[in-house]
Amino acid sequence: MKKQVKTAAVLFLLACVSMTSCNTSKKENNNNMIEKVSFGKLPDGQETELYTLKNASGMEVKISNFGGTVVSWTAPNNKGVYEDIILGCDSVSGYLKGVPYFGALIGRYGNRIANGKFTLEGKEYSLAQNNGVNALHGGLKGFDKVLWTATPIEGEEPGLKLTYTARDGEEGYPGNLSVEVVYTLQKDNSLKIDYKATTDKTTVVNLTNHTYFNLNGNLDSDILEHEVTLNADKFLPVDKTLIPTGELKPVVGNVFDFLKSKKISAGINDTTDTQIKAGGGYDHCWVLTDSTKTLKSAATVYEPKSGRVLEVLTTEPAIQFYTGNFLDGTIKGKNGIIYKHRSGLCLETQHYPDSPNQSAFPSTVLKPNETYQTTTVYKFSVK
Repeated sequence: MKKQVKTAAVLFLLACVSMTSCNTSKKENNNNMIEKVSFGKLPDGQETELYTLKNASGMEVKISNFGGTVVSWTAPNNKGVYEDIILGCDSVSGYLKGVPYFGALIGRYGNRIANGKFTLEGKEYSLAQNNGVNALHGGLKGFDKVLWTATPIEGEEPGLKLTYTARDGEEGYPGNLSVEVVYTLQKDNSLKIDYKATTDKTTVVNLTNHTYFNLNGNLDSDILEHEVTLNADKFLPVDKTLIPTGELKPVVGNVFDFLKSKKISAGINDTTDTQIKAGGGYDHCWVLTDSTKTLKSAATVYEPKSGRVLEVLTTEPAIQFYTGNFLDGTIKGKNGIIYKHRSGLCLETQHYPDSPNQSAFPSTVLKPNETYQTTTVYKFSVK
């Protein structure tokens, strides 16, 4: 009888050990996970959601289905401390007050179209002139202000698929455009963004993401001491309304040369440069030296104090580098922080601005039975 009791006890202990092992494994698997919470209501009563993607190393990216907006993003510094490194708001109500595209998906056409007009297949289309006389970032209610359908993607590299159909005539653009954007948080602390779109009528498409980065980990500071490299040997000069003149100007010999890493502060206040004066700083499109559709390195940003490094890879031919010139201290962001002049920088991978009106630029026309497809990766490391 004693022998039977002893055997039962051993079996019980083995079972406990096995259960503990299983529970530990389940907890480890949960390091890569997706959480969903409410992000607040829209004026029409619709509920918005906030999804948190987390990888095994501890990086977290929070994305809302409102505007496909990247709301927060933690990255480690050279001491292993994770801090939020992007500008944003605490709830959807903050975005409804008119913030300048913080973290949002931009479409149907990212950047500017001159005079809010373009001609396609012999027909002229008129868009909202929401940036002076020009159309900017898709119009009065672009993709940054719509509610996307969100589908979490579970797995070792968690993701979020967002879908939206822009109707024919929406914001003045032709064609029913079906859009799919997939955010994937990868094991190497990079966020991959895959864009895809199809149309039932010839249209123009130029999708991008408008995240404002500040690698300090202190969103109350500016980005002037960030060191930037742009793998681009030309940029697009602009007129006084920030529309490209059509020239592809070499960067060598002027303040737009970022072929070698340099601080933003080195040239941003050089108002003797007519282009710096026009943009109030950097707000220009750089033409990548490698213009192929392969995934290649477009830009690198290094912040010396934190040691954070951000590399941007893309299949697109160009990148818009913007230095938060229009931030003026009137916007209260996350945790009550006031976003000051140049407290964030944007690296928007894309085709050229105003391409529908400039035939010498790479085409942004999408036809039925074609698929628009691009990929951009934002990869973090430290040194």
